[in-house]
Amino acid sequence: MSSFKPYLQLTRPANLVTAITDILAGMAIAQFTFSDFSPALLVVSTLGLYGGGVVMNDVFDAKLDSIERPERPIPSGKVPLSSATTLGISLLFLGILAAAMFSFQSGMIAVVIALLTVLYNRFAKHHVFFGPLTMGMCRGGNLILGMSVLPESFQSWAWVAVFPIIYIAAITLISQDEVHGGKKTTLYIAAMFYAIVLLSQLKLANEHGNLLYTVPFVLLHAWFIFRPLWNAMQNPVGPLIGKAVKAGVISLIVMNASWCVAFGLWPVALAVLALLPLSMLLAKVFAVT
Repeated sequence: MSSFKPYLQLTRPANLVTAITDILAGMAIAQFTFSDFSPALLVVSTLGLYGGGVVMNDVFDAKLDSIERPERPIPSGKVPLSSATTLGISLLFLGILAAAMFSFQSGMIAVVIALLTVLYNRFAKHHVFFGPLTMGMCRGGNLILGMSVLPESFQSWAWVAVFPIIYIAAITLISQDEVHGGKKTTLYIAAMFYAIVLLSQLKLANEHGNLLYTVPFVLLHAWFIFRPLWNAMQNPVGPLIGKAVKAGVISLIVMNASWCVAFGLWPVALAVLALLPLSMLLAKVFAVT
């Protein structure tokens, strides 16, 4: 098990749980009735795409991590670079294959997500604008992958993916200063992005007649993300920024639960929220960022 753990670390297990909730939220937005288990392939797909994406992140950052984060699996020598590369590529292919087995449309969406993850990790990551945008598009694509469970609904609601893009862009903005500390201005911009997402969820919930049920979920989400972000604003040092990033990532589960209840599927929302303790537990064992 000890030799397997570094490979598991590369996939960010706590984050993988959040990727599953993207799919469930996308299915809820598409008004899938959850009457059968056929979309399980989409869950397998997101595990492959997200897992492969974060592994390739460490592959491309191997040199930088040897200086800034030498404790990570690759620079510490626990996982050879060649093995990590093989793992990352294999997981991305698994993600594409599983989606294609569900439908051609889902397969094409998975291809786009895989390409975006490579684009982010190889070229866009350290760019102040394209980094947050590309990473956000990866997460937005994941929500769309869930919506592809019902193609007709997918065409009506794919635009909702703009909100995960805004949300992840906020997290990515914060994380750019995680190692060396950052600027308060960046954190205020991220807070504005967060607020846009939360208010938009309330607006959509109101339009669907589900505002009363959605408010508690949105308030819970706000408490999770704004508390550590406020602390980082007061003192923008690396450790506090890291906590704000971690909270933003784990709280994706609460955001996805909010989408489910906003679109009227409160039992699915509760099921998604039930995954939060699992993700938080995994976050104590494995790194989130």
